[in-house]
Amino acid sequence: MGTGGRYGLRPGKGNAEGVVAGKGNTDGVAATPTPTAASASCQYRCIECNQEAKELYRDYNHGVLKITICKSCQKPVDKYIEYDPVIILINAILCKAQAYRHILFNTKINMHGKLCIFCLLCEAYLRWWQLQDSNQNTDPDDFIRYAKEWDFYRMFAIASLEQAAFFTGIFTFLWVERPTTAKKKPDFILLLKALLLSSYGKLLLIPAVIWEHDYTSLCLRLIKVFVLTSNFQAIRVTLNISRKLSFLAIVSGLLVESTMVYFFQRMEWDVGSDCTIYKSQDF
Repeated sequence: MGTGGRYGLRPGKGNAEGVVAGKGNTDGVAATPTPTAASASCQYRCIECNQEAKELYRDYNHGVLKITICKSCQKPVDKYIEYDPVIILINAILCKAQAYRHILFNTKINMHGKLCIFCLLCEAYLRWWQLQDSNQNTDPDDFIRYAKEWDFYRMFAIASLEQAAFFTGIFTFLWVERPTTAKKKPDFILLLKALLLSSYGKLLLIPAVIWEHDYTSLCLRLIKVFVLTSNFQAIRVTLNISRKLSFLAIVSGLLVESTMVYFFQRMEWDVGSDCTIYKSQDF
C-alpha cells in the first residue's frame, strides 16, 4: 500500500490554485509560481482533518516546492508526499488514518483488481492445503485426486463467493444507515477499492503456511484480525463515519459471510473457510 514520496507523485498535484494567502512565497525564492490551470474541483483531502483541498503543493521555478497548508486545520495537507514509501507502508500497517487518507485520496493506485486476485489465490491455496492436509489416507489415488487443479479452482471460487458475501453485508448495512452516516452520498466505488486495498494482509497467509510450526493456528487468527482491522479503518476513513458504525459494518459483513459458510456446509462442501478452519485443524 506504500506510495512514492515527492518523486512518485501523481502528475498534476501542484497544478491547482488556492494556496492560503501569504503562503505563496518562500524565503530566498524570487521566482513566482508557474502559471498553471486551476482544478475544476477539489480532488484531494487533508490527511489531518479530511477537508477537501485543491492541491497538495505549489511548484515554483527551479524545482522549488512548497507544501500547501490546509485552511481548516492549518497543518500541511499531506506531509506524506515527502516521505519514503517504506515509512508510508509502516504507517499503513499501524492503521493510521492519515496514511490511509494519503493512499486513498491523494495517490493514484490502479492495482485493486490485481491485489484482490492475488489475495484470493493466497486464501485458496491455504484452503487447498488444509483440505489436502486433513486427509490421513496415504492411498496414491487419493493423493492424486487432491492434487488436481480442480480442487484448487473450487477453493478459489468459494473464497471469492465468501469475500463477495462479506462486502455485500458491509454495503447493505451502510446503505440502510446512509441517511444517518453521511452528509452527502457515499462513494461506494471508492469504498470497494479501499476494502480491496486494505485486504493486503491476506498475503501473509502464504508465509504462515510455508513456515509451518506449532503457532501456525495463532498466526492465521492474527492475520484474520489484522485484515478485519484494516477493513474497519478503510471504511471509517473513506466514508468519514464513527468507529461504532464502522465496527457494525464489519460485523454485518461477517454475519453474511458466516451465513454463506453455513449454506456451503449444509450442502456438505468442504470449504475450508476462515470461519471454520481454526476450529477444525490442530496444527
